[in-house]
Amino acid sequence: MFRLFPLFIFTFLISSCAFQSLHRTKDINYISATTQEDLPNKNLDVYAPKKANNLPVLVFFYGGSWESGKKEMYHFLGNRLARRDVIVVIADYPLASDYQISAMQKSALAAVNWTKDNIESYGGNPDQIFVSGHSAGGHLASLIAVKEGDLEASENGKKLAGSILIDAAGLDMYGYLEETSTGEGKKYLNAFTDDPAVWKEYSSMYFLTEDLSPMLILEGGRTYPSIQASRERFMKRIEEKGIDDVTVKIYPNKKHIPMITQFLWTGGKVYKDVLGFIEEN
Repeated sequence: MFRLFPLFIFTFLISSCAFQSLHRTKDINYISATTQEDLPNKNLDVYAPKKANNLPVLVFFYGGSWESGKKEMYHFLGNRLARRDVIVVIADYPLASDYQISAMQKSALAAVNWTKDNIESYGGNPDQIFVSGHSAGGHLASLIAVKEGDLEASENGKKLAGSILIDAAGLDMYGYLEETSTGEGKKYLNAFTDDPAVWKEYSSMYFLTEDLSPMLILEGGRTYPSIQASRERFMKRIEEKGIDDVTVKIYPNKKHIPMITQFLWTGGKVYKDVLGFIEEN
């Protein structure tokens, strides 16, 4: 037993690429008053292998009910994916109650456009950019995916390689708030206002088209019922539109928060799913 334990640790470190050196470039300003007058200055971090060359890129937005969170809390995700040869960009964005969902979406779009313009200098492939997020961040990623036309095109005309939504909230925020805006949903009105037209404008299911880039949806089998119900309505719309390249994977025993904290363990199924999706697209 005493010999097996060190061997196990060594095998784990090798399998997770733990010895690979990384460049972590922090606090890069991607929004300033000169570029977006209606948005606050916001920064992002880039995680990349030191010898990165033409690698796929994941732009990640964190969750926090659209009112909390910061990029520094997710360095584990950047580190671990970068050690698996994926360049990771983690961006801060405006939060409620100081800002509303329109500013959050503009900020998220600016982060992806900054990545398209600059990631080549960090060893990333601007034609292989994926958007991702957990919870409220998954909602922002979904908006970028369904409104891909708002993004700048790369030189070859490609915009997104795909999207990865991790226990995403708000795929049908309109339907959710119609039922709950005077009850449990009232707390989200700081971000989404009390205007049903705004709820619909920022519900990604209403903007689905046949041109949707490949999408991977990861959901906990024990997540919040509102997330499950919203995803089911989203997928019904996917079927009605005849969109084929959307994959849903349910993690039977996972609750909402463990859907993101599972990325702490590099040997977990989630890495196989995410890296497999990136490799295929």
